[in-house]
Amino acid sequence: MNNIAYRPAEMSDLSEISGLVSSAILEMERNGIYQWDELYPTPEDLSGDISCGELYVGTVRDKIAVIYAINQNCDDEYKNGNWQYPNEPFSVIHRLCVSPEFQRMGIAAKTVSHIENELQKEGIKVIRLDVFTENPYALRLYEKLGFKETGKVKWRKGDFFLMEKYIG
Repeated sequence: MNNIAYRPAEMSDLSEISGLVSSAILEMERNGIYQWDELYPTPEDLSGDISCGELYVGTVRDKIAVIYAINQNCDDEYKNGNWQYPNEPFSVIHRLCVSPEFQRMGIAAKTVSHIENELQKEGIKVIRLDVFTENPYALRLYEKLGFKETGKVKWRKGDFFLMEKYIG
């Protein structure tokens, strides 16, 4: 597999990122996974992530292959988590999305490992995220990478597991 070059997303990337997300949504729907839709994430959501410096891209051969957002923002529903490390510094992974063109190449796993390494350098001890209960690919990925289920929440699209991993 090709090397992935990670960097903060720029506003000039927004069109390509929006196209990646739209393509990934269509691919998920073809596989019976109805996690994202026209209401989330919108180009405005992605633009806001870029403006805050929270959205990152991974490029392969000068094409955006993967995106993710990282921050400490938690929806109120995260209060329902039975967090195993409630007092440790944490970050939350949002919007991890691999372009269909680059799926099944290990890019998602490599990206999560990259995120872990970067967060460890910043002194972060715990990563949290939520994953759609009806997305077997994401569930397998996060379980394989050592994330543990800490709760379940319901959003408009259905049930999501809250997951956590200690990286400290």
